[in-house]
Amino acid sequence: MARFLLLSLALSLAATAAPPVSAPSQPLHQIEAGFHQMYNLDFDQAHHTFDNWQQQHPQDPIGPASNAAAYLYAEFDRLNILHSELFVEDGLFKKRSKPIPDANARQAFDDQIAKAEQLADNILAQAPQQTDAMFAKILALGLRADFLSLIEHRDLDALKVVKNSRATAEKLLSIDPSYYDAYLAVGVENYLLSIKPAPVRWLLRMNGAETDRDRGIENLRLTAEKGHYLSPYARLLLAVAALRGNDRAKAAELLGDLAREFPRNRLYAQELAHLK
Repeated sequence: MARFLLLSLALSLAATAAPPVSAPSQPLHQIEAGFHQMYNLDFDQAHHTFDNWQQQHPQDPIGPASNAAAYLYAEFDRLNILHSELFVEDGLFKKRSKPIPDANARQAFDDQIAKAEQLADNILAQAPQQTDAMFAKILALGLRADFLSLIEHRDLDALKVVKNSRATAEKLLSIDPSYYDAYLAVGVENYLLSIKPAPVRWLLRMNGAETDRDRGIENLRLTAEKGHYLSPYARLLLAVAALRGNDRAKAAELLGDLAREFPRNRLYAQELAHLK
């Protein structure tokens, strides 16, 4: 059965093809288009779209955060990260080697993350409850944790960042419970850590982590059903959760929907084929 490392907020950022049920307070159709391009593995076009947004909205942190996601997802695709971290059997998982990131992609990623965090912090210093800036900060934190865990295999360092991301998400949701993408940060931590062995869960809780499986699944479902940017990621995690629960039909349904939405993305089609 599939084995997880510590995954955080933005393993699979995307925008759905259908109109979102709940959206951030400003219209970000250009950003949605960029995420969709990214998920169809058209990274050059995604960078072009996100660069245009940044030129038009230089003080908006969602632009560089989105561009960082495109750099990270391109590395995930090049290194086959998502397959190896989500879908390999335990025996193969233990033998996996540490991937080597592209130096130029790493620098570009770091630059975009630093820019996103600085812009978000500037806004929050003046308006601490500005929800879009809080979401951009959550996104940046999640991306940073993904790099630490999935590429550098620094799980403990990633855990610290994930806890910060989850705490920020809970603060955002206390202000606006309908900001459905933010539920993912809570769901990811609770579900993925809940499947660790009992002694590990105890140690994680002692260090402030949350490991409530039911809460994790419920939060993932909220994002999957009502999220704006992160619905596909939540659906991917729910598909893997279905596989762990031996519900192959549900997993196939979720992966089939993703494969139809993002036909150039090999991951969804490959894993769907394994279920047939």
